[in-house]
Amino acid sequence: MNSVPELRASCLRLLTLANPVAKAAEVLTLDVRAGRLDLDAVLSSPGHEIQPGRGEKPVLLSHTQIKPGALNTPRGHAALVHSIVHIERNAIDLALDICWRFPGLPEAFYRDWLQVAREEANHFTLLRAHLRTLGFDYGDFPAHNGLWEMAERTRDDLLARVALVPRTLEARGLDASPAVKAKLVSIGDTRGGEILDLILREEIGHVATGNRWYAWACAQRGLDPVGTYAELTMRYQAPRLKRPFNLDARRAAGFSEAELQALETASH
Repeated sequence: MNSVPELRASCLRLLTLANPVAKAAEVLTLDVRAGRLDLDAVLSSPGHEIQPGRGEKPVLLSHTQIKPGALNTPRGHAALVHSIVHIERNAIDLALDICWRFPGLPEAFYRDWLQVAREEANHFTLLRAHLRTLGFDYGDFPAHNGLWEMAERTRDDLLARVALVPRTLEARGLDASPAVKAKLVSIGDTRGGEILDLILREEIGHVATGNRWYAWACAQRGLDPVGTYAELTMRYQAPRLKRPFNLDARRAAGFSEAELQALETASH
């Protein structure tokens, strides 16, 4: 008997669950180590209207409308941590969405993204608990929806999804992590720094998962990964990546030297 029945249907249900705390808790119960996963082949048509469950909070604004407070104030400190909590909440939804939206792929694909979902749920849980020690909770600050907006743009094409969400937007987190950790440590938030160290280690693995399936999708279509990536970033209006890049983390996540050179060139 499979211990993960109807995997893709379960991912769709959790995606649309509005309470992020309950969502994270349930995702953590999904068993990645099960034998053969039941991939629910009858769930074969992506519903483009599907959106992640959302409550009244946090209020979603354009990223240009969000003004971080001074880091050396309790509210500014908490706002920074809250922004990372929100990223992890979106990351849970992205992993759930890629599992249910794209049918007919190798079982290893779903197993990989299920593991990503579990780790993102753990990140969310750790960061939310830390935020609460600062006297605030998730939803107490506005947030933006940039990660999910790219998921919507790439909802019809697996190649674009893996190119532009894990390998682009989530890889930006690898670049940003050292500076964000330094900010937290500079105001005495050593616990926040420790959590970011854990997240960076596991996010390298998540970006590596994106790289692995991007390479697989390119090979399936007979496409050059470097040239195809440049074309996809233009077609889907991906944000232009800016230096500094965390090259060591990107190498650990599987980016080739040709890809890193193209990244450096495009950033000028």
